[in-house]
Parts: sequence; C-alpha cells; structure tokens
Amino acid sequence: MTALLQVSGVRKHFGDDAVLRGIDLEVDAHEVVVLIGASGSGKSTLLRCIDLLETVDDGTIHLDGTEITDPTADVDAVRADIGMVFQAYNLFPHLTVLDNVTLAPRRVRGTARREAEDDARALLARFGLEGKAAAHPDALSGGQQQRVALVRAVAMRPRVLLLDEVTSALDPMLVGEVLDVVRGLRDEGWTIVMATHEIPFAREIADRVVFLDAGVVGEQGTAEEVLGSPRTDACRTFLQRYLG
Repeated sequence: MTALLQVSGVRKHFGDDAVLRGIDLEVDAHEVVVLIGASGSGKSTLLRCIDLLETVDDGTIHLDGTEITDPTADVDAVRADIGMVFQAYNLFPHLTVLDNVTLAPRRVRGTARREAEDDARALLARFGLEGKAAAHPDALSGGQQQRVALVRAVAMRPRVLLLDEVTSALDPMLVGEVLDVVRGLRDEGWTIVMATHEIPFAREIADRVVFLDAGVVGEQGTAEEVLGSPRTDACRTFLQRYLG
C-alpha cells in the first residue's frame, strides 16, 4: 500500500548551507511520526518543505500519490490538505478567536459562515476553549493561543497535520495542555508529523521516531527502538543531552 506522504531524496540549501541532504521519509495514513534531533538538524525545514513554504532544491514530495513539488501544483489546494502549526502561534491579532478559526474554511473551502462557526465552536469546546470565541489573541495565555492555532489547523480537516515544536515557546506550566490536544488528535486517528524536543512525549505518542542528524535521517524505528536502544553514536549523544 502506498504511503499517504512520501518524501524522496529531498535536498534544501540556504546559500552554501546544506540543511537537508537527501531526506527519504514515508508516512502512512493515521500514523504519528515524530522528528527529533538537535537544533539545525533540519526538522523545521523539512516540515516547511512538505507544506511548500520552502522550495526543494532536489527530490520530490508526494501526497496520496500526487507530486506536490511539481511546479504546476496548486499550492493553495495542497496547503488545504496539509495543516501546519508553528512554534509561534501566528494568529491574526486583530481578529477574534472565532474569526481566526473560521477564516480559512470560509475562504479556502467555501464553507458557509454559519457552518464554519458552528464547527469552530464545537472544536473550541472540545479543546478546552469554550467561551473564548469572542476573545482576541492578546487576551489569551500562550497555551490557549497555541490551542487556538491547533484548532485553526484542524478546522480545515487536512489530510496531514504538521506540528513544528508547538510547545517550545511556552512556559513549562502550559506545555501539558497543548500536549493533551495533540494526544487527543492522535487518539482520533489523525496523520501527524511532529518535530519536538519533548522526548518523553515522543516516546508516548509516536508510532515511529525519526532522528535527523545534520540534514539526513540518522536512524528511525519505533519509539522503543530509537529512544530505548539507539543504534548510532549521534542519536545516543543527543538523547543523553536531552534526557540528562
């Protein structure tokens, strides 16, 4: 069976800096793949390439058998099927929470306002944000803003959800509430590719862990294999640093 997401030989340079040096990765439908690795290993760049926020220099990316890196691909249509949540919340500060969540479904999917708002309110309630629909982002805590960003991505019903260090900008006291949302999405069967330094959470949630090392896949396997018995010195050194 063909993987839902296929990354083949992807390379990306920024000037003379080779950030991705031939990445091969497959993600099956309903699979949770967690990317780990030191800062600068290529995790965020890989996610940005998958979401077409960066143009690959070489290689291809396919979504459900269709090459999305083809220059003729409809970028807006691709991004409607691939949701991304960033380290920073990237909410529109002048819009209410409800408008932040419903903007893309209405403008991209063509969903009627009433339907989009009903769906948004249900999602907000499910993720512990009931009563926040009329608030503006600056009235929310960091954890609440990040949960709104997750709701905004989920409201588009994408085929794949990309999460780029979604807890890295949060106070440690707020990390748990965001991870609870991700845990719920996993339990609902979402296809997720997540970059994180939250190693204990990766061990809990991942169907597969991929260790990136200087722009290549250093090793991959189940959480038990990669996090419990890493095969490479680079992965062992990384885990020792983050696990103390």
